[in-house]
Amino acid sequence: MRVFSGIQPTGAKHIGNYIGAMRQYVATQDANEGGAYFCIVDLHSITVEYDPRDLHDRSLDLAALLFAVGLDADRCVLFCQSHVAAHSEAAWLLSAVTGFGQLGRMTQFKEKGEGKEFVSAGLFTYPVLMAGDILLYQTDIVPIGDDQRQHLELARDVAERFNSRYGETFKVPRAVYPEVGARIMDLQEPTKKMSTTNGTPQGTVLVLDDPDTIRKKFKTAVTDSGREIRFVPEEKPGVSNLIEILSVASGRPIAEVEEDYDGRGYGDLKTDVGEAVVELFRPVRERYAELRSDEDELRRLLRIGAEKAQTTSAPTLHHMYERMGFVAR
Repeated sequence: MRVFSGIQPTGAKHIGNYIGAMRQYVATQDANEGGAYFCIVDLHSITVEYDPRDLHDRSLDLAALLFAVGLDADRCVLFCQSHVAAHSEAAWLLSAVTGFGQLGRMTQFKEKGEGKEFVSAGLFTYPVLMAGDILLYQTDIVPIGDDQRQHLELARDVAERFNSRYGETFKVPRAVYPEVGARIMDLQEPTKKMSTTNGTPQGTVLVLDDPDTIRKKFKTAVTDSGREIRFVPEEKPGVSNLIEILSVASGRPIAEVEEDYDGRGYGDLKTDVGEAVVELFRPVRERYAELRSDEDELRRLLRIGAEKAQTTSAPTLHHMYERMGFVAR
């Protein structure tokens, strides 16, 4: 089976990104004979206002971070979306089988465009580009966070419509969500998803935060009324969020974490979650510092990934043109 997933380079990456996507990437890079393809989706990043220099630096930051968490250029393919022209070409072709109404119903388009004086056409159509990203690689499974569920369903619809209209061309992919940690919440506003753009600074735990900053953020985390430490997200969102994070960081089931804290206070839980996350990210921070200091090596690894991605995606793009009736080159 083949795996594909993409991640945007904009914004510092937080523990929710790590749990929802990055650790899944590492787990799947050896588990699939068809190969694992991971894409830094830099083309998606220009659909909202951005700084070109920041995009450049963040792309290299993200490449270093992905390698630091455990991706290996010999065991998977990591590349920048803009380095493989097939992605842009596929997006234009797939726009012919994507409904205007479907795009208008995308929740993220509504959220990101709300109240803005200028909303780019790219923000409206970028789910088509995302569909192209996935379908070009004849992808079987897509490890994603819960917030991308709607976009993956659109990619499936687009694949089925293209296959029906032009002949069997794409595999119809399915999503894989983490069993624990699919939706990590803001530590200060535990009813809202953790985010570097819409979240609170104190409630967003960054993968590259220093240990003292991580400890402080967890110590000041908002909890709930009552004293029981139980995993009940609807009733106790703050405590449940901390339990879920500790479960992932320590590798223990949620039920075991609940049992360990039976009769103990919120203070103990906050302290222990903070320490567990510090230790989880310690080797990542150290490896990141080594990798990010050598830009030439990062660029070399990304070139290797792009060449492999180009080779894999080319046959699918050729079939798309051919079946849609274009004259052969």
